[in-house]
Amino acid sequence: MNRRNIAFLSGLLFSGCAFPSYGQTNTAANDTLKISLSEAWHKAEEQSKLVEIKKIATGIANEEVKDARMERYPELGIMGSAEKATNIPIYENGLFSKPTQHEIIHTLYRVGADFYLNLYNGNKTNLKITEDKTLHQISMIQEDQAVSDIRYKTAALYLELQKSLIFRSLITEDIADQEKQLKEIKAFHKNGTVLKSDVLRVELDLSKRKMTLVTIENDILIASQKLNIIIGEPDERVILPADLDIHQDEQAGYEKYLADALQHSFPYHISAQQTALSEVHLRQVKANLRPKLGMYGDFYYANPQIFLYPYNPYWYSLGVAGLKVSFPISELYHNVHKVRVAKLELEMEEEAHKDTEDRVRQQVKEAFLRYKEALVQIGVAEVNVAQAEENARIIKNTYFNQTSLITDLLDADVQVLQTRFELAAARIMAQNRYYLLQNITGVL
Repeated sequence: MNRRNIAFLSGLLFSGCAFPSYGQTNTAANDTLKISLSEAWHKAEEQSKLVEIKKIATGIANEEVKDARMERYPELGIMGSAEKATNIPIYENGLFSKPTQHEIIHTLYRVGADFYLNLYNGNKTNLKITEDKTLHQISMIQEDQAVSDIRYKTAALYLELQKSLIFRSLITEDIADQEKQLKEIKAFHKNGTVLKSDVLRVELDLSKRKMTLVTIENDILIASQKLNIIIGEPDERVILPADLDIHQDEQAGYEKYLADALQHSFPYHISAQQTALSEVHLRQVKANLRPKLGMYGDFYYANPQIFLYPYNPYWYSLGVAGLKVSFPISELYHNVHKVRVAKLELEMEEEAHKDTEDRVRQQVKEAFLRYKEALVQIGVAEVNVAQAEENARIIKNTYFNQTSLITDLLDADVQVLQTRFELAAARIMAQNRYYLLQNITGVL
């Protein structure tokens, strides 16, 4: 076996490619959870703390919208007081002389109510509601983004587990074939038709494959724990992924994915909402220069009557209602630079939105091309598998006819295993990149 093939096999076994589930588990049925990808998504969404945080943030933003709407209702208040007052000392002969005490009514009572209804304040109330609605919309987009991200992460771990299972299936099958081939070579050695070194080379190669199987078994345990953690299952639970049933739209072009991204992409729409937020902020700053109009009222009962002279120790009531208008003249000069800052912030957000659109287009293009590349690799890998299997058949016949070397036989076997790995890798990498493309476009 040459060094190139050994290096490739070692690298492939420890790579991060994903593969479909063909392996079997020897664990008892009650310790094994067979789960589909959609079920794993559902569990991961329920268990994700980040998704829960985003949901709470969305709830907070929704309550803030409701709170802003409540500003349209009048402000109402009630009050009451009971007071004790002393006599009023009168210093008729100077501050340092003995005063005379002027008798007053010592106990004072007052109960009343007041209200204020904002009729117009430069449209600030409506702008505040619009601002909170925009923030609520951003929080909902961020929540959807968190769900999409956790779905892609779950899919990646799900495929990682399938990778380890297919590795175990392929290497187990290959070990069985190599053991049969070793028996044949040993039989030829007894007959004196092959050298002892050939037997030793095959045994060494078989030993390496068995060690690789041990590594793959550990990979299965590690991948299972990672998936268990994200879906909320016990660490030792054995996960058996179901076969994927994906209907990929292989004929869809870049324009379709770009249109989907501009319609659903999370960063793109968050950026758009941030721009809208800056527009609202500019309008809020401009509203500082507008007049305010409100209706107010005050009604109370009080005792004693000291509102009009002569005073008397009786209950009386008084109600007052009116309109209040004010205009902030100082804002004519205080607000100038605030408006300029708000305009610059809006320009900055508009440029940031354009930059976000450029990045989304680039990400969609890259993910689309990588996805198509994986689809092409599938066809190439299928041809390679057929050629490698035919080559291995020919080399095996020539070896046992003593017209080729043991190194040729081992290289041919490695090429078969290598091409089978490449085919499985291409198929599942296409699935992985399809999920990535969906995540980027915001439709996962």
